[in-house]
Amino acid sequence: MAKHKLDVTIGNVSEVYDGPGGILWEMLMGEQIHVGAEAETDVLARKAGVGAETHLLDVCSALGGPARYLSRNYGCRVTGLDATQRMHAEAIRRTAEAGLSGKLDFVLGNALDMPFPTSTFDVVWGQDAWCYITDKQRLVEECARVLKPGGVLAFTDWLETGPMTDEEWRALNAFMVFPYMETLDGYAALAEAAGLTVVEREDLTPDFATHVQGYLDMVQNDFRQAIIDNYGQEMYKAVEEGITLWRDASAAGKVGRGRLVARK
Repeated sequence: MAKHKLDVTIGNVSEVYDGPGGILWEMLMGEQIHVGAEAETDVLARKAGVGAETHLLDVCSALGGPARYLSRNYGCRVTGLDATQRMHAEAIRRTAEAGLSGKLDFVLGNALDMPFPTSTFDVVWGQDAWCYITDKQRLVEECARVLKPGGVLAFTDWLETGPMTDEEWRALNAFMVFPYMETLDGYAALAEAAGLTVVEREDLTPDFATHVQGYLDMVQNDFRQAIIDNYGQEMYKAVEEGITLWRDASAAGKVGRGRLVARK
């Protein structure tokens, strides 16, 4: 579990996703804004046992891409929770446009103090977003609280996977506006401490570097001119340098990604 943290607040993360950061990540990842897009959502849904009777909470639901996909393809009821005003408003707008307003709810709120009663959801879910949360112990405790007995916690996240210098640690987290990254062991320990039983944990690091290289290729080729035209040369340079740093760290096995499934 984390030894130290950057001084990142929920306000800092909201600034990123209310501004160019949210647009950039959607350019690179599509509206699901996580590694692997719909294929990864399908894998997690199968592992979580999502079906037509499921009430699922998507924690850090962003633009609502996964929520709409799950509703359409699995028939489940989804509540999305996000703290960023632009993402929240855009999720509602896109959901209405898709004709799914009656099937999905989006709540503006903090994952560390969830505005839901205890034992509300069959599945609590997250995809590559909890790296932004400042207190992951509190986050997992809140996830466990709002899960029904027998319910499933299922999530993927970006992880710290190998030793790095303090300077590397700071640069990698600062570029992404992460307070810190958890480890897979750390998340498993937090889940167990919150009273959950870990059913499955999987290190997804081996192909993470390939995805990051893909994002760098898109920045340097497909979107270079659009980033310069809209946000200036300096912003382009910062994005290119930051993603290059992540590409190198992921290739060296210092950062990666994992999946964890636990039951209450």
